[in-house]
Amino acid sequence: MKIFSAEFVKSAFNAQHWTTDDKPEIAFLGRSNVGKSSLINSLLQRKGLARTSNTPGRTQSINFFLVNEAFYFADLPGYGYARVSQTMRKNWGKMAEEYLAGRHRLALSIQLIDSRHSPTELDRQLHEWLAFNQRKALVVATKADKLSQNKLRKSLEQIEKLLPGSPIIAYSSHTGKGRESVWREIETALKTADGGGQFTIRDRVQIGNS
Repeated sequence: MKIFSAEFVKSAFNAQHWTTDDKPEIAFLGRSNVGKSSLINSLLQRKGLARTSNTPGRTQSINFFLVNEAFYFADLPGYGYARVSQTMRKNWGKMAEEYLAGRHRLALSIQLIDSRHSPTELDRQLHEWLAFNQRKALVVATKADKLSQNKLRKSLEQIEKLLPGSPIIAYSSHTGKGRESVWREIETALKTADGGGQFTIRDRVQIGNS
């Protein structure tokens, strides 16, 4: 994937503020501090485009980024951070479910799991929800450079056991490991969402492989 343009568009705190131009969207989901911002910046090769909140667990908006003027990255709030109120947790769950259930142009949901830790109950619940609602999903195991090859292999096996049915890609935002594989999954999802890849001529040029 060659990135011609990538820009932050808006932070949406409710459904009324979501994008409305009907471009396909790629959603990023995961626990607080799992590395969503780093993954997005790495994929887009734009340092600092997606920013981490100064206080983990506080960001309650869905952040939209327009890529190649053709599709969006939607960065959903992180979940599972312990030092927040029950009310805030419920609000995140309500927002995420409303978005995931209602977006007809959602082409792919990318669920991030820290490769150094086993998926949590919240991770498993989200994965099961995506499967039950027939949402196309990809699991990305972040921070893969922090583990030896042997430990990474065992981690991926554990993730596959607990989160079955979705492709799993080991990723390192530091080294770029897994970047091409993730983009292949995204491109396939975009083509499927667009009825087999019938992009406009302009979009075909911008979405073409680098």
